Amino acid sequence: MKFKPLQLAPQYQFSSWLSQIQTPVGMLVVGRFFSEVGTGFTLFYAPIFFVNQVGLSTTTVGIALTSTSIAGVLGRIVGGSLADSREWGRRRTLLLATAISAVGSLVLAATSNFTTLVIGSLIVGLGIGFYWPASEAVVADGSQIENRRETFAIARVADNLGLAIGSVLAGLWIAHIGSYQGLFIIDAISFIVFFAVIYLAINETSQPQIEQSQQPQHFASWIAALSDRRLLIYVAVNIAFTTYISQLHSTLPIYFKNFVRAEDNTLGLAETTISALFAWHLALAVICQFPMARVLKSCSHTLALTISAILWAIGFSLIWVSAIAPSHHLVWVTLALTVFALALVSYTPFAASLVTDLAPESQRGVYFSINSLCWAFGHFVGSPLGGWALDQPRIITDNFWFGFSLSVFIPIAILQYLNKILSSE
Repeated sequence: MKFKPLQLAPQYQFSSWLSQIQTPVGMLVVGRFFSEVGTGFTLFYAPIFFVNQVGLSTTTVGIALTSTSIAGVLGRIVGGSLADSREWGRRRTLLLATAISAVGSLVLAATSNFTTLVIGSLIVGLGIGFYWPASEAVVADGSQIENRRETFAIARVADNLGLAIGSVLAGLWIAHIGSYQGLFIIDAISFIVFFAVIYLAINETSQPQIEQSQQPQHFASWIAALSDRRLLIYVAVNIAFTTYISQLHSTLPIYFKNFVRAEDNTLGLAETTISALFAWHLALAVICQFPMARVLKSCSHTLALTISAILWAIGFSLIWVSAIAPSHHLVWVTLALTVFALALVSYTPFAASLVTDLAPESQRGVYFSINSLCWAFGHFVGSPLGGWALDQPRIITDNFWFGFSLSVFIPIAILQYLNKILSSE
């Protein structure tokens, strides 16, 4: 049954947006929130656990975490096709994704060596791969062109709010209970809750009026998408952005724990401080998501992403300053995570909206699969690169962040080329 598209009030008020979300998107937002609470328990503490508790090197952990991306590639390719399929669709693909992710989290909870870490990471990566194309396609299905950015912004608010709450609770959990394994068990429970929300409250959202004969076959759909020059140019930009984001998840937590000096000049920030830093980062992302969507609403997709790229460069520069500054290291780190929050909220909804605009309705799953593959590739490159940098002499580790800030010139140049192509159409 076809559902009515989302209608947003012109005031851009959160309450107005939320009250008018139709059931599939609204319930997905609720499910994503609970799932991200669980993810917040592990996202910033998983690298610390594997390095400082299990006893693996940062390079080894970085390599192991790339297995998540490897499995994610397979999951995204299959998941995108399943999401577009009339036999499976978005809903069944999401159910499969959350079930697999719950199993993966339980395996990671039992990790005691490199082999178990790789197995758990592979399972988690497969679940993530199935999840993202279908999830983003549901949001795209429930939005119209004039409010698409705001609709994706609502989903991102749920994600970031869940992560913020989860990271704060994780810090309290570690401080008072100290069990890192418990973090992964809680994450598994959150996926089970998400599974229940999908099963009980989310209907299929793919467009039933598109006949099977009108839909491209799976292989042909991929060929058509990969022949879209606009999409391929965007992919190059998106890989750069996701490589930057991977540093927030895999490299910076360990860097804060083992390299940044606390106010008493001891080496390494406390877990509660790290938790508070990332909670601040995520809370600011929640607070700024809607204002940023409103401020940049009149901007083109490419201009909004260019602004995001500049903010990423500033953030990495501030991390570099925290390494070379003689004092107030925590202040510089806090400023960096503040800028990273602004970079994130000026990237995620605009990137997803651009993909929706590029994709034919019958191929949204495949287009979002390709978009999600950028995340897999970005983490595939970013995690081991960051792990390698942290295992090097201190001068290389510290200047690693300055190198990242300079690299932003590359996606900015590509964005200008993409804008020229889109403007000529």
